[in-house]
Amino acid sequence: MALETLEQFVKIINEPIRSKKPLVIVGFPGIGLVGNITCQHIIEELGMKYVGSIDSKYFPPLAVLFNGIVYMPVRIYEAPEKDIVLIISDIPIHPTASYDISKVLIEWMLKINANSIVSIAGIATTTGERRVFGGATNTEWLDKIKDKTEIFQVGTISGISGSIMTECFLKGISAVSLLGETPGPNPDPRAAVQVINVMNGLFNLSIDTEKLLSQADQIELELTKLAEQVKTTETTSTPRKEFPMYG
Repeated sequence: MALETLEQFVKIINEPIRSKKPLVIVGFPGIGLVGNITCQHIIEELGMKYVGSIDSKYFPPLAVLFNGIVYMPVRIYEAPEKDIVLIISDIPIHPTASYDISKVLIEWMLKINANSIVSIAGIATTTGERRVFGGATNTEWLDKIKDKTEIFQVGTISGISGSIMTECFLKGISAVSLLGETPGPNPDPRAAVQVINVMNGLFNLSIDTEKLLSQADQIELELTKLAEQVKTTETTSTPRKEFPMYG
């Protein structure tokens, strides 16, 4: 029997990317759903166009619906006039799958000539603050973020966000990790607002966050329901150890 290649386990299907050397922003579910909320708001504010999706045997068996329409759970968007490509996921990625998926993602980013990569996630603390912690794959980007974030001095970035940063380091790609501080696992739009503020300062995006703040309570409720639905689907369809809600 022929062995399946990594590309057969993780498939990326997209329209031609028009951006020449794009900034690539990546947000997967994790603590506080900070990456997911941040990326969804950026998509809406920039009017980004859906250009593709990512599918994998590693993903849990489910469909994502918005207003009755089925969408792929991991999607690619682009704002070519701003040279921005964004990857957003509505499903968590199990830690054991993160290595393979991140390798395919980074290879794809190299093919589209990505200039820099920003991986967005959350970090749980008990301080009650909403700071943004930062890390980078090289000293050049560390210098750029040191005045805009709390540098993550010692620690680990878990899950696919960590795998993406490691793969970028191995490939010599400029990448930044932005970790929005949150008090717990519940969806946290306020942490996402702080991450967007940092993004605005780093990349001159001028993304307004007033709408996100005003809808924070509603977003928290809707995303909590979605997270519970995903968790229930994964628990009933696979052994519990296969797909916990958050790595």
